[in-house]
Amino acid sequence: MKTQTPLFAIVSAVFALALSGSAQDAKPMPPASTKAGVTYDGDIKAILDKSCVHCHSGDKPKAKLKLDTLEGILKGSRNGKVVVVGDSAKSEIVQAAAHTSDDQDEWMPPAKATGKYPNLTADQIGLLRAWIDQGAK
Repeated sequence: MKTQTPLFAIVSAVFALALSGSAQDAKPMPPASTKAGVTYDGDIKAILDKSCVHCHSGDKPKAKLKLDTLEGILKGSRNGKVVVVGDSAKSEIVQAAAHTSDDQDEWMPPAKATGKYPNLTADQIGLLRAWIDQGAK
């Protein structure tokens, strides 16, 4: 029987710990709402108005992302699209609102602004997901 070198054992243990830690730390995304016919004007705009448009509207929106119009949200930010029409799980806006990242800088609203702008609830994220999955109309 071959024995492992101490260095190999240490590297293997660190790698296993890193893999198990990342899976444990991942935040679950709320499921999409079962509501049919979700629209930006009828359902989503009011949610974004409360928590998002203060920073993401006007002449100088953060990240050049405007969330106060359907056209703005579909256009995306300076970094590209934030909505993948038909696939809410891959949509950056849902990931940011659901706080799926361990990096709080990617959370929206930002962790430092939580007292000022409320986080989206699981039901609101579910509606956002349903809207995107249903075609983002």
